[in-house]
Amino acid sequence: MTVKEIYSAHEDKMKKALENLRKEYGSLRAGRATPSLLEKVFVDYYGTPTPVNQVANISVPEPRMIIIQPWEKPMLNAIDKAIQKSDLGLMPNSDGVVIRLSIPQLTQERRAEIVKVIHKKAEEARVAIRNLRRDANDTIKKSEKDKTVSEDEAKKAQEDIQKLTDKYIKEVDQVMAGKEKEIMEV
Repeated sequence: MTVKEIYSAHEDKMKKALENLRKEYGSLRAGRATPSLLEKVFVDYYGTPTPVNQVANISVPEPRMIIIQPWEKPMLNAIDKAIQKSDLGLMPNSDGVVIRLSIPQLTQERRAEIVKVIHKKAEEARVAIRNLRRDANDTIKKSEKDKTVSEDEAKKAQEDIQKLTDKYIKEVDQVMAGKEKEIMEV
């Protein structure tokens, strides 16, 4: 494996770690309605667990309201039950045609709990990125030991991997700060 291959492979993995963090943050409730809140809610669609967004239209007409309109009328009750079983803590209101989800205002205590979760998930992402750095450095050292990479190339590659790691950790911190600001906004 060349130094460039090692670098690009680990950069892709670091991008995925950052993207995973963004996805995790998208499912955190910020007192605002977003369709991404329902990403982890699965409904039984003819015996197959299916995400709600694949059996219904999800719209956000107001900042604190989500409207779910099933494509098939019989799915209304199944979606209703799936939302009640989920860990969202939201009570669906059904009028026989659509389901309305009202997003309540977050309390200060709940905001503080969510911020702790945000920090925990950011730390998990940082650890994943650091583990990728360690793996890259181990691969580089192994290549140097096998004499496929010179000592100077190995040293330069390790410096590049460190710069890459610093860049992605900085991005994790920026994403975390943005989500924290969003949660604490009243």
